[in-house]
Amino acid sequence: MAGKIATRQAYGDALVEFGVDEKIVVFDADLSKSTKTASFQKKYPDRFFNMGIAEANMMCAAAGMAACGKIVFASTFAIFAAGRACEQVRNSICYPNLNVKIGATHAGISVGEDGASHQMLEDISNMRVLPNMTVISPADAVETRLAVKAAIEHYGPVYLRLGRLSVPVIFDDSYKFELGKGVLLRDGKDVSLVATGLMIHEALEAHEILKAKGISARVINIHTIKPIDEEILTKAARETGAIVTAEEHNVIGGLGGAVCECLSGIHPVPVLRVGTQDTFGKSGTPELLLKQFGLTAQDIAKSAEKAITMK
Repeated sequence: MAGKIATRQAYGDALVEFGVDEKIVVFDADLSKSTKTASFQKKYPDRFFNMGIAEANMMCAAAGMAACGKIVFASTFAIFAAGRACEQVRNSICYPNLNVKIGATHAGISVGEDGASHQMLEDISNMRVLPNMTVISPADAVETRLAVKAAIEHYGPVYLRLGRLSVPVIFDDSYKFELGKGVLLRDGKDVSLVATGLMIHEALEAHEILKAKGISARVINIHTIKPIDEEILTKAARETGAIVTAEEHNVIGGLGGAVCECLSGIHPVPVLRVGTQDTFGKSGTPELLLKQFGLTAQDIAKSAEKAITMK
């Protein structure tokens, strides 16, 4: 697999692939062409339900069907899944610990021209504080497929954070995915770059920028933000002495916050957080916005150099 594929597209493809399991049911809030669940609807029309523009009701109905033994994927844009329907996700899905998987597409600043109202930058924060909720933010199409498979095999609520923008395919068929386990992508001794989602590609680019300057940077993929992999993070803190987190999300409450929470009680080290800095987004092309809001390889590399001086 090569080129660029949006994680929302990989999500739709995975639902079709794994949809041979008749326990799997898909709900959508009148956005199936955008969330890419339309392909599941075409393949398995009897197990697809368009719930209309009623996201809160969709979450409650998904909970009800899960209580009857189904594995339910409830899909809509992240702003609606983790924003508008947050109360229903909390009370109807997480509180009774039901087997609902939330496929939240169009997350992050890379939604682009739709602007601040649709650029969900708080969803990781909203979802990871909910008891029983597992939060996954895949980096590419390969990881998305494996994340969907893992979500199906895991009993309980899962939030899958997916993007609109086509992103580089990083991994191949040999890639191993384990829920709750971070992945060492590059080793290094001077600083650790801990990233998630589309920022994995930027972290790998930052590794090369730093390498050219004689800096040895470790790169870690935290695809599962909850439960977070304390072991790989603690090892990185002890061996490199400085951390830079990178996420397409508000630095408050997201991956950076989760890493700080983890390390502060185990092995405190300097942690610099690359992400949106407690602000809403703007309308523009994804590429322009990622640069404007400081979400590039160059920004990660600059933060890494600063973090090293703070050891």
